[in-house]
Order: sequence, then structure tokens, then C-alpha cells
Amino acid sequence: MSQIFEQTFERTLDALVARATPGQSFEAWTFDDAKSRREAEERLKKKGVSARIRSAYKPLLFTFLEEINLDGVDSIEVGYPVHANAPANRFRLEAYPLAALVGDAKIGFIARKDDALHYDLTLKRGDRTETLKVLAPNRVHSDIVGETNVSPTGWFRLAGDMTGERLETDYERLFEAAIKAVASHDWGNEEPYFEELNIRAAHPAEDLSLPVGDEVVSLREALHEDFYFSLLEFFQKKSGRPLGDRGLKPGQIVPEIVKSNGEVSVRIETRALTTAFLDGMEQTIDAASEPVAAGQIAGLLSEIGGEAFDARSRSGRILAARYIAGSDAAVMVSGGQHPNETTGIVGAIRAARKLAERKGAHFTISPLENPDGYALHQRLRVDNPRHMHHAARYTALGDDLEYRTLENSGSHLNEKEIRFKAQEMSGASLHVNLHGYPSHEWTRPLSGYVPRNFAMWTLPKGFFLIIRHHADWESQAEALLDRVTRHLGTIPGLLDYNNRQIALYEIHAGETGFRIINGFPCLSSIDDRHTVPMTLITEYPDETIYGDDFITGHTAQMETVLSAYDAWQEILVGETV
Repeated sequence: MSQIFEQTFERTLDALVARATPGQSFEAWTFDDAKSRREAEERLKKKGVSARIRSAYKPLLFTFLEEINLDGVDSIEVGYPVHANAPANRFRLEAYPLAALVGDAKIGFIARKDDALHYDLTLKRGDRTETLKVLAPNRVHSDIVGETNVSPTGWFRLAGDMTGERLETDYERLFEAAIKAVASHDWGNEEPYFEELNIRAAHPAEDLSLPVGDEVVSLREALHEDFYFSLLEFFQKKSGRPLGDRGLKPGQIVPEIVKSNGEVSVRIETRALTTAFLDGMEQTIDAASEPVAAGQIAGLLSEIGGEAFDARSRSGRILAARYIAGSDAAVMVSGGQHPNETTGIVGAIRAARKLAERKGAHFTISPLENPDGYALHQRLRVDNPRHMHHAARYTALGDDLEYRTLENSGSHLNEKEIRFKAQEMSGASLHVNLHGYPSHEWTRPLSGYVPRNFAMWTLPKGFFLIIRHHADWESQAEALLDRVTRHLGTIPGLLDYNNRQIALYEIHAGETGFRIINGFPCLSSIDDRHTVPMTLITEYPDETIYGDDFITGHTAQMETVLSAYDAWQEILVGETV
């Protein structure tokens, strides 16, 4: 273990209270939860100071949650700015999920022609019309990789001052100081640069659950996301790769953002890799209400039978898989490439158990392709079970195993070997690869708000499918999507679930850009990168769901595998007739 940086920061709310003078009146915007902001206002009131402290994060949403009375409101019009240095829908996205929180009132978002950083609101109550402006404090700045961002920031405005000035908050100072400390460290020139880079930050903000699906507002989760992807980008640039390159192998970047009792601090150190899993309680697999312990996954896999094969992760953990030989057309089934996407792991096991009971079944099953990431996810969930934890998305090498090839892996083929073995043993021409994505909003507030290179994933939009196929397999791809989506449409409640999420998505983000096939969003593209000619990828909004929602998710994943397997038999038989 080697410490790189440590610092404690004065809390912005404490500074505002300490520096205010009796008789003063002001407004401020900070990155704090509502309870902390109200407590600071009370402390100021006792000093003879009149203050209103608002949220710098998602200011329009919090204005509605904390200040606007919706009684009798029939319609709401939101005029939002469009900034040249931000996506056109950036400030419309920032209002999410407001449209689901205004009751029966009709709401519309209208892009303004200017980039003044405020929202114009028009509220109609019968014959009365009210208008108001809601400030959206942002700054235009360059980040550690030289990209220009428009990012939320703190703000301070004395009574009578219509403009105000930027207030650099504790939240922002913590992030900037930590990023600069990592960037200024000597990492050498050989990947991986470390085993684990641990960023442990403490911040007092409480998470706020919203009465919309799995939505939660979390400043700590947002800080995790900003740290993780900003540091990936730093190391991408250091390595000479383009931003977003998934072949980078920096090591395992681990932001641990914990709730404090008031302290704002950060400590950065390098650590050795962990090699164990946390123990978990055994669950009935068909009714598993949360991610399943790795030991239980291994036990269920061994019960399936067939021929065992495996690979090793960077830390030495075993990727266990099975090959069931039969007379059917072979199909590869996998889960856990991104192990914070948890329903696919359970869905893969459940589907394999059912397929193994069939006469002639022919498939491979590797339900947990990234055990190092899964172990990290288990570890991070202990403190924050409802956070997305994208640090667990990639391997302990820091790359996406999907993008690791024989040519670019060097001595680190590791996890990817399981797929090469599966195809070699089975000869499969279809790979069903089970994935998920965030079940609530994903943001990077200190780096432009919208996650760079992941903009299409920032809001949930239902269960959807992606097919990547070789150039001469288009007709099979279309047939597979048609058959699978028709089957999924028979699952009670799934289409309604999709329709609700898509409707809310379109209000706040615009068109999905997907084809809708039998009620399900789908993407299909030619991709010769895979050695298997056809890859069907599922995307269920699952990263933070539990209970009945989790069961619904892994059931949908299982049904996709089973329907794709059956459809593939029909499609290939049709080709030989």
C-alpha cells in the first residue's frame, strides 16, 4: 500500500455560516442534501442572516421539490438553455425525472435560442399564469484531458445582485484536488500502472429516493462516476489512446465514496489486488432478490453437468464454464462481462439449468466472465447498495474484456480466453451475451453532466436488444430479433414497463434512436470484430434493482436466452431446407 494524497476540506455550508454578517441577505447554491441546507439556513437565521441555500445539482428539479406549490397547476412550460459547449438536450436532461413528478399537469420543454444559464418557467392555474426564472449555475472549463465542459457549480448572490458569482464548493474542490494529485503522480509508462488505485472520499450528503421507478438523487454516486471515468480518461490520454478506448489496461480504479457525519475528505493510495469474494447468503436461484454470491454461482454451474472448462482472471480468480454437447445447433450463453449488470448473471444460470434438461441441448454457459469486477461490486455494495458502481464494470486490468483480442492482449488474455474456448469447443454461430445498464439516471456533474461517450445510457429506456452480426448474416439477425421480441411481448407487464420508461425518456431526452420491433427497442449493426458471426446482447435496466424488480429482470434475461435458443434452431433449420 502506498499513499499518494490526502486532504480534508472546509465544508462550504460551514464557511457560509462563519463568514455571514448580521443583517446580510443572500442566496447560495451548493452540492448538499436538503436537510443540510435547511440546517445551515437555521444557523444563519440565528445569526440574523436571511439566506436561501439551493441545490447546485439538478437545480430545476430541486426547485420543484422544495419551493413550487403544484396545487391547481394545469400546465407547465419549461424554457431551457442550449449551450454551444454542451449537448443540445443537456439542460432538458438535467430536469429528469420532473415530468413524472408533476401529477396531472401537462409539461413541455422548449429549447431557448440563447445560452443564458437559467430556466424560464410558465405555470398555468386556471386563468392565472405565473412566470419565474430558475438559476442553473454552471461554469465553462477545461478538464484534465483538455475537453471543454459546461458543468454545474456553486454560486453566491447577495440580495439585490441579479448576477452573483461562482462559489467553489467543497464538492468541487475535493474532486479537482484528487484528480490533479493522480495526474501529477509518476506512473511510469508500462500498463498496468498499478494493481488497485483506491480513491476513498467522504461526503455527508444523504441520497434522495424519488417516487419514480428506481430513481434516486445521489451526490456520492455521481462523485464515484465522475472519479472513475475522469481517471480512465486521464490514463487513456497518458497512454496515447483516444478518449473512450476500452482496450486501456491501467489497473483497477476504485472510487469508494462513503457517507460521513460532516467531514469532506479524500485519501488516494495504491493497493494490492484482492483475491477473495465476500460470502453471501444462499438464495433460491429462481427467486433471487439480489445479486447471488459467487460461491453459489459456481455450485449451480457444476450441477448443470457437461464438460468443465475455465480461464483465470488477473487476480487468479477462476472463470468457470460448462459445455453441454448435443445434436442441436450450438449457442454460447454468457453473463457478467460487466458484473455490476447483475440480472444477466442470474438469468444465464437459470436458462442453462432449463436447457440442460432438454434432449439434444447444445450450448456453453459462462455466467460470470469478470469475477474480479464481481468481487469489487460485492465489496462496494456493502456501503452503497443502490449505487451503480461502474468501477466494477471492467476487469482488474481496467479494460473491457470484450475488446481484448489475441492481437492486443499481450500476456493478458485472461478472461477473454473463456470465449475462445467456448467457440472452439461448440462451434457456435450465435452468442447470447446478457447485459444491463443503469436503472436510474447516470450523471457526471463535474465533467459536463452527461457521461462522455455514454450519452445514450444516461436514462433508462426499458429492456432492449442489440445484435452485432457479420456482413452476410443480416437476414438471420432480422429473423432472430422478430422471434425473440415476439416472445418477450408475451411476458406479463414487460411491454407496459418498457412503454412507461420510453415515454419518460422521450420527454427528457428526445427520440431513442432505436427501431421498435414488436414493442421492443432494438439496434442491429454489422460488426466483424467478433469471431462468432452473430451476437445478441440484452440490455435490462438493472444495475441497482432488488426484490421483485430484480426477479422480473433476471426472468426477462432467462426468457431471452430460451427464446433465442429456440429461434436459432428454427432459423438454421430453415436455411438447410
